[in-house]
Amino acid sequence: MSLTDVSVKAAKPLLDKSYKLADEKGMYLLVHPNGSKYFRLKYRFAGKEKTLALGVYPELTLKQARDKRDHARKQLSDGIDPGELRKAIKQSRVDSDVNGFEVVAREWGQKMVSKWEEKNNRSKRMLERNVFPWIGKKSIDDISPVEIMDCLRRVESRGTVNTAHRVLQICGQVFRYAVATGRANRDITPDLRGALKPAKGQHFASITDPIKVAELLRAIDGYQGSFPTACALKIAPMVFVRPGELRSMQWQDINIESSEWRYLVTKTESQHIVPLAKQVREILIELQPLTGRGKFVFPSERTPNGDRCMSENTLNAALKRLGYGKDVMTAHGFRAMARTILDEVLQFRPDFIEHQLAHAVRDPNGRAYNRTAHLAERKKMMQAWADYLDNLKAGAVVLPFKNQAG
Repeated sequence: MSLTDVSVKAAKPLLDKSYKLADEKGMYLLVHPNGSKYFRLKYRFAGKEKTLALGVYPELTLKQARDKRDHARKQLSDGIDPGELRKAIKQSRVDSDVNGFEVVAREWGQKMVSKWEEKNNRSKRMLERNVFPWIGKKSIDDISPVEIMDCLRRVESRGTVNTAHRVLQICGQVFRYAVATGRANRDITPDLRGALKPAKGQHFASITDPIKVAELLRAIDGYQGSFPTACALKIAPMVFVRPGELRSMQWQDINIESSEWRYLVTKTESQHIVPLAKQVREILIELQPLTGRGKFVFPSERTPNGDRCMSENTLNAALKRLGYGKDVMTAHGFRAMARTILDEVLQFRPDFIEHQLAHAVRDPNGRAYNRTAHLAERKKMMQAWADYLDNLKAGAVVLPFKNQAG
């Protein structure tokens, strides 16, 4: 039965323990041995059970508690975690202003950005360092383009032009979220188009000559660093995913039996499947006894409990130790290596390759293909690619590029 004003008032404490009186829709009254009474809401978000404190009786009446419960449930239906939103308001140090830029930005991040809750999430870090200190407390609808530009100029002054462009892009996403949730009239960031210095093109050094690839693979086999790093280096060329996705690989996403790795691509917010060649599977099976009890396949060496993944510099630093500086080869460069050789030497269909690179590929009607598109063919391609790399490493005859053939 649901609570009544009479039953809440009449609830007596027990001497030895706290107890709950249930209301409706997840709300309950928690009665402590000292006689204090608290309204709480139990709810689930992203598969996790959570509790939201609604207030203390009698300062908060039963009706007021239900109103707060209904408001929290509305937030849940909109995809917002009410507990995290409350933390965002506290973090922003804005006096109950749910329209403050920082509050809106943290709400947007919590709802829209993959792994926002991680301490070093890049989007969150950019906002915390470059935007929140100057305009975080200000109501988002009162912010002018000039104030955004002042933040961007500070970033530019540090010589990080590309970062300034990225900060502007993130601010635009926050403003569009504010418009969608009724807290801003329009996105003002397009007013700043052309105001920043042009972004510098980002180039990731890569080796695509099969003869030099063979030398690199043999060097990787001789790596003398930690075992997880050595495994990551060996797997990287065979799966050719983005380095951030490789280092944050989780055991729960890997199916050894079906030889598949399924995860969310952070760049496109889409599900992706990586067929695992037998060579990759063997490496993972060998590594599992060492890191399999933790969350990450490649945990940080500085975090013994395994709750953080390998740092973003580890693989490039390992390549540098092997004599491959960032001007010669990078962890990201394995993608260009695979794209080039799979097409030019092994002559796989470009759309198979693009699917496996997790690029946005569309069908003739302009619709995005789903993650299982050409999966059988991609499995064959990934095994053929791993076999080809093994043959290169063993000194097999190198096939020429098709556009170089006589």
